[in-house]
Amino acid sequence: MNDFPSFPPRFVFGAATAAFQIEGATGEDGRGLSIWDTFARRPGAVLGGDTGDVACDHYHRYRDDIALLKELGVRSYRFSVSWPRVQPTGAGPANTAGLDFYERVVDGLLEAGIEPAVTLYHWDLPQALEEQGGWRHRDTAYRFADYARLVADRLADRVPRWITLNEPWCSAFLGYGNGLHAPGAREGTPALAAAHHLLVAHGLSVPVLREAGAREVGITLNLDHVVPATGAPDDVAAALRAETQRNLLWTEPLFKGRYPDSEDDTWEELIRRQLFRRSGDLDIISAPLDFLGINYYTPSVVRNAPHREPDPLARTADDNRFEGVGMPEARHTAVGWPVAPHTLHELLVSLGRRYGDALPPVYLTENGSAEDDVPASDGAVHDAERIAYLDGHLRAVAAAIADGVDVRGYYVWSLLDNFEWAYGYSKRFGLVYVDYATQRRVPKDSFHWYRALISART
Repeated sequence: MNDFPSFPPRFVFGAATAAFQIEGATGEDGRGLSIWDTFARRPGAVLGGDTGDVACDHYHRYRDDIALLKELGVRSYRFSVSWPRVQPTGAGPANTAGLDFYERVVDGLLEAGIEPAVTLYHWDLPQALEEQGGWRHRDTAYRFADYARLVADRLADRVPRWITLNEPWCSAFLGYGNGLHAPGAREGTPALAAAHHLLVAHGLSVPVLREAGAREVGITLNLDHVVPATGAPDDVAAALRAETQRNLLWTEPLFKGRYPDSEDDTWEELIRRQLFRRSGDLDIISAPLDFLGINYYTPSVVRNAPHREPDPLARTADDNRFEGVGMPEARHTAVGWPVAPHTLHELLVSLGRRYGDALPPVYLTENGSAEDDVPASDGAVHDAERIAYLDGHLRAVAAAIADGVDVRGYYVWSLLDNFEWAYGYSKRFGLVYVDYATQRRVPKDSFHWYRALISART
């Protein structure tokens, strides 16, 4: 396939990873425990009992992985810094060995002609902070700003693009709402408090990063394109509740400095019992940004549903009277997500329509598919379905740009097969196949396709 979509001359093609998913070396060089170290050891929490102890051994093999990035031809590499590797308890001075590692990564990327893009928080909260309340407590937001300063003071002179948080929706609602992710809590108002404190942490860290010399500062949200299952009023109202939880809870404070009008119906008793929002918080949260990162994989088709928990005080914050119904007509990836690239175009256009000039430039900071990758008899991995997925979504991005949305770049998820959170090592998203027993890397057909797409523009 060489009929590639067209992009502006300075459009950034990149690849993305996250610290806990690839680094391993969880007990080396002074790194502290994270909530994912603890959660992965809880029986039944992660498929197969997998942990991140070794992962892709990137901590020791980062030079090889930078060589893969150079071969791929990407202009930028998005990676995350492990908070407990830099600040083992989430407070106090930096662990020098941790910062030294990330400095080696940054310098190695620059030597390879690749622009580093750093994510400060990709879900690995220091366990010591969780034991003090974690994101339920406002103090964690201030600890995050301190951590941001430690990292930026060391690296901002060489890292141009900074992302404060990755997918705070997952941290709040999968972590503290339904317990599917670390720390595995099932709570109501505390999950909403976590969502708010994550936004406060973001806002507090923006001026810190700018003072340290960061040229571009943004946040990454996993926004959904939400569609009602039918035109019935109940389903339309359910879709608004879903959009409030998935999108508006984040974008309205960030870009309009307000809470969404639809939240009373969405949260009901939970929002009426909140004590965590304070005067001035919206001013902190809505600090101007240089870009918005969007992670997008699949749309959400929802219908009205009753509460699963009859007691309002026992409900979790994700129990908002909607449920997904899927897209039976679409192909589904190996994690069961329907493939509908046109919905990415619709999401991007709708964001531009809703926020206008308040919407900063956009980067697709994650997009990719899990497929059933198995090396063939020739030793290669022929992942045609992933290539079709990437091609379709890149065409959706190109169409959004043609329709006036200021999209500046695209980062494929992921460079490597890796620890996929609660799925463990059972799902593979990488352009590069990882044999976990030997740590051998095998570039898949999608790697060569993406390289050809990038090289066709140079």
